[in-house]
Amino acid sequence: MPSCSPDCCLLHAVEVVRVFSEDGTCKMVEILADMTARDFCQLLIYKSHCVDDNSWTLVEHHPHLGLERCLEDHELVVQIQSTMTSESKFLFRKNYARYEFFKNPVNFFPEQMVAWCQQSDGSIPKSELLQNLLNVNSCPEIQGSLYVKEAGKKSWKKLFVCLRRSGLYCSTKGTSKEPRHLQGISDLEDSNIYSLISCKKLYNSPTDFGFCIKPRKVLTDIKELRFLCAEDEQTRTCWMTAFRLLKYGMLLYQNYRIPQQKTLHTNFSTPRSVSENCLVAMDFSGQTGRVIENPLEAQSAAVEEGHAWRKRSSRMNVLGNQSPLHPSTLSTVIHRTQPWFHGRIPREESHKIIRQQGLVDGLFLLRDSQSNPKAFVLTLCHHQKIKHFQILPCEDDGQTFFSLDDGNTKFTDLIQLVEFYQLNKGVLPCKLKYHCIRVAL
Repeated sequence: MPSCSPDCCLLHAVEVVRVFSEDGTCKMVEILADMTARDFCQLLIYKSHCVDDNSWTLVEHHPHLGLERCLEDHELVVQIQSTMTSESKFLFRKNYARYEFFKNPVNFFPEQMVAWCQQSDGSIPKSELLQNLLNVNSCPEIQGSLYVKEAGKKSWKKLFVCLRRSGLYCSTKGTSKEPRHLQGISDLEDSNIYSLISCKKLYNSPTDFGFCIKPRKVLTDIKELRFLCAEDEQTRTCWMTAFRLLKYGMLLYQNYRIPQQKTLHTNFSTPRSVSENCLVAMDFSGQTGRVIENPLEAQSAAVEEGHAWRKRSSRMNVLGNQSPLHPSTLSTVIHRTQPWFHGRIPREESHKIIRQQGLVDGLFLLRDSQSNPKAFVLTLCHHQKIKHFQILPCEDDGQTFFSLDDGNTKFTDLIQLVEFYQLNKGVLPCKLKYHCIRVAL
């Protein structure tokens, strides 16, 4: 019998991977050893009946160190799992911001942090200079002040830092970038960059916007980690995005461009679901039923059915028939079936969810108000800042409506309100575009 080559053995090797969702549910999945993070997410999307919108990611989470990162699409899941401790775990989560910098790099790279913009004579637009960051043949340099945790100590020191293709350096003399004044902090080749969770509590950081550079070979030794801290979220995002670009170059752009419909080596097809609850949209207006394939048509059909449901419920009560829910009751509970409604969570939790799923314009969720039991709150991201808008009930001709602009625009329920602001900005800084969601595996 002919012997298998090492590559053949790798191809057929099967590993068990445990992955968690945001609600704490867990799934054990058998995968081949050469499965990438992208393909693994595709498998979870299929098994969990989620909508494939190119935003699902696999997160490497280390609770004992207080850090996490999204795996890049090309990384091998089994290989990453081999570098994780028993306390570490994978999370299945949305992240709308992973490739957002390809669409609008100006929002991700403040010009004062990009060395090329500093050296420009103004003949080339700064937006064009920033676009060069996405060119694998170029070598962009990011610079600015960061708090750096001193090795083996609890104290942090504010230093001038620059990020180049060769690594991350700090200056020993003010803002000088002369080679004799630059001291290496970390390389890029054998390290990954992570967001810090609860960094003030765990590491006594001066701000909440911490990140960490962790060598792949390091499991638990905190002394080998390099902890850094930025002044704000945009600055942290800039450093972390530049690190990814310099480390992976054109691979990131290829990951961004690869169509989601690619055929996987595991034999399963993309589900035909067009809604987060995985119900197949049907059209029964003709003589026979028809599956609605077009997602836009399906969404329109769902909206029409929702309006018809409200009308039927209202008409049944007018006629004196028994209705499962009175219209006033229906308007106050129908939103609880929606994936964008997160119930009675505190303000801090809503911030956490928004940050985890990507600080992109239009990312939102709705929640119960803690200060007013009859009101709700729209939590929305705009320009990498999180804002809150209170939705108040108001009475008109004996019927309850909801409004977030003091009654100027009124809606019978929160679903109508969300649908309106997905199409119209109104009093909001931007339209509602992406909703935060948590799914059970």
